[in-house]
Amino acid sequence: MSAVASVAVRELTAVSADGARLHVEIHGPASGAGSAPAVVLAHGWTCSTKFWAAQIRELAVDHRVIAYDQRGHGRTPASTACSTDALADDLEAVLRATLAPGEKAVIAGHSMGGMTVLAAAGREAFAEHAAAVLLCSTGASRLVAESTVVPLRPGRLRTWLTRHVLGSRAPLGPVTPVAMRILKYATMGAGAAPHMVEACARIVHACPRRVRHTWSGVLHLLDLDHGVGRLSVPTAVLVGTADRLTPPVQAHRIAAALPHCLGVTELPGVGHMTPVEEPGLVTARIRELVTTYTQLKEGA
Repeated sequence: MSAVASVAVRELTAVSADGARLHVEIHGPASGAGSAPAVVLAHGWTCSTKFWAAQIRELAVDHRVIAYDQRGHGRTPASTACSTDALADDLEAVLRATLAPGEKAVIAGHSMGGMTVLAAAGREAFAEHAAAVLLCSTGASRLVAESTVVPLRPGRLRTWLTRHVLGSRAPLGPVTPVAMRILKYATMGAGAAPHMVEACARIVHACPRRVRHTWSGVLHLLDLDHGVGRLSVPTAVLVGTADRLTPPVQAHRIAAALPHCLGVTELPGVGHMTPVEEPGLVTARIRELVTTYTQLKEGA
């Protein structure tokens, strides 16, 4: 695997509807006539473009891979406007800034990135550019009530504790062995390799605590069930069976309501960080969607 492939061909700033400036990276072959197929990657809460390192490295060999930092994450400045509408505005801005008119792309969203896709479903730019979607480890509603991070029976006490744990304003501090054990328990499967746990910990700990807290409030109140019904493009759903943040019940509820669902793939023993824990499988699923819903149509 070449380290060069992980270097962005170019970086740009996409300007959202409210003026928010989003850091965008484009990896792989240059655009133009006969250019490589496009893939757009939207990361989740407390993460950044670095979260997609494995997918970028592999896909950029023969795809144009577009990855961007959500508001307040990575190299995108924080914003006082944090909402599902803002997530949708931002994705639209990225699509318009990076794709030619009418150009289609496979859009993959992990966790809050998947919620971004649901929020944008039905939007003009999304309809113009989305060929197919991969939803990884995500949910549309009842996130706090159905999370199993707190090992108690479902009910008001567990929901209250989960809300306060996920919405804590406390700093995460340095990445220590104890911190990695906590993060692994909450977000990854028992079999996750130590280097994967450390990589995720460094990404998550780099997220400013105010940003983490602000977006936790949005996730607590999340209700995007209506967005699922508007997501009319072919959509594959993927979830780890050991996902405590967005358990399989979330994936199956989304799949049941999708107009064009390609099925749910459950990954045994895998936690919430599916693109890191099972990078090859996630990359292969994206490639499959590209081949089926962009390349074949263009060559028909």
